[in-house]
Amino acid sequence: MTAVLFDFSDPRSVALWNPIDDGVMGGVSRSRFRHDPAGHAVFAGHVSFENNGGFASVRCQPCDLGRKGVVAYLLEVRGDGKRYKLNLRTDNGFDGVNYQARLEAPAAIWTTCRLASADFLPSWRGRPVPDAAPLDTARLRQIGLMIADRQQGPFALAVRSIAVEIA
Repeated sequence: MTAVLFDFSDPRSVALWNPIDDGVMGGVSRSRFRHDPAGHAVFAGHVSFENNGGFASVRCQPCDLGRKGVVAYLLEVRGDGKRYKLNLRTDNGFDGVNYQARLEAPAAIWTTCRLASADFLPSWRGRPVPDAAPLDTARLRQIGLMIADRQQGPFALAVRSIAVEIA
């Protein structure tokens, strides 16, 4: 069974998302999450290494996104050849443990990327947190998209939907 968490064909869906870029630590990277009239959202911007920067991200406002028995997160996306991360948080905080999985979407074609729940690893500010509890999908409060990993320059990831696969 699948359940849609975000359907970006609705322009109002992007209003729940906000950028969180490396400016929080002095960098100058920038991003935005906007609705495209073609019926999807676009996470786009520019990553810069200036002032020790190097990442851009967007995150939805805290809300009840938790589901029991989630085996995977499904993203319908069109990539640009760059690597992204899907970030999951089980609290309402701005900073803290974040569960991440790599998202590699082919360039220029729509595809559904399946990220197994078991593949999400806990991290804090990009560093592993080996003693953190495993991801509890029933407690999910925030979802985000990120580009990092020394990928300087412009980027654009189109997103039609984010859904969960439930056992």
